[in-house]
Amino acid sequence: MTGTIILILVILVLLSKSIYVLREYERGVMFRLGRLTGVRGPGFILIIPFVDRLVRVQLRIVAMDVPPQDVITKDNVSVKVNAVVYFRVFEPDKAIVEVEDYNYATSQLSQTTLRSVIGSAELDALLSEREKINQELQSILDRATDSWGIKVSAVEVKHVDLPETMQRAIARQAEAERERRAKVIHAEGEYQASEKLSQAAHILATEPTSVQLRFLQTLSEIAVEKNSTIVFPVPVDIIQHFLGMKKPGTS
Repeated sequence: MTGTIILILVILVLLSKSIYVLREYERGVMFRLGRLTGVRGPGFILIIPFVDRLVRVQLRIVAMDVPPQDVITKDNVSVKVNAVVYFRVFEPDKAIVEVEDYNYATSQLSQTTLRSVIGSAELDALLSEREKINQELQSILDRATDSWGIKVSAVEVKHVDLPETMQRAIARQAEAERERRAKVIHAEGEYQASEKLSQAAHILATEPTSVQLRFLQTLSEIAVEKNSTIVFPVPVDIIQHFLGMKKPGTS
């Protein structure tokens, strides 16, 4: 009876070590007596216990945080930068055979690459050309990890921590830039206004009647705004015209 129980336990242990079920996003790298025999899965996998070894590998995209790195930029500004790397395994056999721990190796490579790229860029480029730096990081990491069977799909610089003195300097620079733009816009407005006034003066100089019309319009506007009596001279030639008119029926 005891021997039967032991046999059943041994069979159960062997079955537990010989049957694998891999999900759709998993693959199994198969080794037989230490030699790579291929990639299995997904689905039901049966191996020979103590002869075969199956290593599970996930094919889903991994989002890996790159810890903050203290970097000195090309123009000698000390900054602290962190990022996030998106990658996935596309060749499971290489990811297991070519590198001991592909997650750790990718993390370390991301840190050194981040320091190298940020250190070769100036602060203005780091703040204004973030997309270009992200693409450069992604390209370098993707080429380096290709031999590991890893595809780096994106790299994003998340935060750039500047020293307090540099933050104040950037704030003063931004304020000066806003003042400059305001002065330029004001000067352009004055220039356009002077052009319009010059054109109006030219038209009024060539058309004397328009001066009188403008004068009357100004008077009407003043009368609307303020309840006042306005006295203005009438040209003498107009008065003489009325004085020279004869009344009907007179000789």
